[in-house]
Amino acid sequence: MARARAPQEGDFWRRCDDARAAGSAPIYRGEPGFRDGLDVDNDGIACEPYRGQ
Repeated sequence: MARARAPQEGDFWRRCDDARAAGSAPIYRGEPGFRDGLDVDNDGIACEPYRGQ
């Protein structure tokens, strides 16, 4: 899935809907804005399009 906006230093998303609205989803482990709380299946990809978090 192509993102409209690459994750940037300082990104912090309270929930995936916010990251999606900014065009930064999905977020991969190691990228700005990634955190375990957004990666519900612990596969290293947060805010996947088919997830409802």
